[in-house]
Amino acid sequence: MTNARTLHDGAIVIDMTCPLALQTKYVDWYREGGATAIAPTIIGASGNARSGFTAIGGWQRYARERDDTIIVTRASDITSAQAEGKLGLILHCQGSALIEDEIDLVDAYHAAGLRVVQLTYNRKNLVGDGASERTDAGLSYFGVRLIERLNTLGLLVDCAHTGERTSLDAVEASSAPVIISHANARGVHDSRRNVSDELIRAIAASGGVIGTVGFPPLLVWEGQPTLDTFIDDMAYKADLVGIDHIGLGIDYYLGQHPVEDDQSARIRYDNLVRAGLWRPDEYPPPPYKFPVGIETPKTLPNLTVRLLERGFGEDDVRKILGGNWMRTFLEVWGD
Repeated sequence: MTNARTLHDGAIVIDMTCPLALQTKYVDWYREGGATAIAPTIIGASGNARSGFTAIGGWQRYARERDDTIIVTRASDITSAQAEGKLGLILHCQGSALIEDEIDLVDAYHAAGLRVVQLTYNRKNLVGDGASERTDAGLSYFGVRLIERLNTLGLLVDCAHTGERTSLDAVEASSAPVIISHANARGVHDSRRNVSDELIRAIAASGGVIGTVGFPPLLVWEGQPTLDTFIDDMAYKADLVGIDHIGLGIDYYLGQHPVEDDQSARIRYDNLVRAGLWRPDEYPPPPYKFPVGIETPKTLPNLTVRLLERGFGEDDVRKILGGNWMRTFLEVWGD
């Protein structure tokens, strides 16, 4: 236990999907869990340029007003955050609604600090089809142009919540590594929101990383998943493409237990279904209890303990916790 805590405290720990941080009072939960950097969702599937820049402005103000937080724009910002005992914030949009239909807005977002662009959020948009869409037609011409601009500026292309064909097209179109910030393997749990072996291999071949998710319906259909179930997904991906392409994208969010009571969580769920963002056959209703032992970001050191108990070597654990993300950041963002 002591060795696990020492390893955890000395590692770079990165969670690449953190919608829970939409309410900044929960950012301290990540600090308590030993995170070095997190990727708060600045905007989801709904929104526009105004709401996108407003959200980024809020995070820039948050970081300016605190001496324990920095906005991450390059890989060395994360190593600096670790050395200085600060928390790095990686600005990440889930879906590309904030770009509207204007590619030049990407340049403005890059200047404002955005570093990860998720192409779709379940539904079809100008870029291509989402993971929950009826069709899977692939990347549009607008999507090709978007990826070209993301590559030119050094923003990460993220295929979470994106249709299979659109994602494979994105990997083919990109000259830089492509990531999936948060998705589990369909070969372990057969959900449409999870990803195929073919796509996992394609992401790995690009040099990218796939973040394992703790959101319960992506691990089990009913009840609360165990920590071993969460780690089983990592082990499957590692067996498929190697340990260098596995990371964390746990996806703690505001509608989970114990953040929100069951009645409020159900209202949130019904609104998402009504909006067409979630489908009941893919997203069973709450309560959502994250894996036993890592129910909230505060308890992340328990993951390190269990990874070591499961036989993962110390170097491999460091890669899973954040080292693999760092390699990809260095290649795309630079030092």
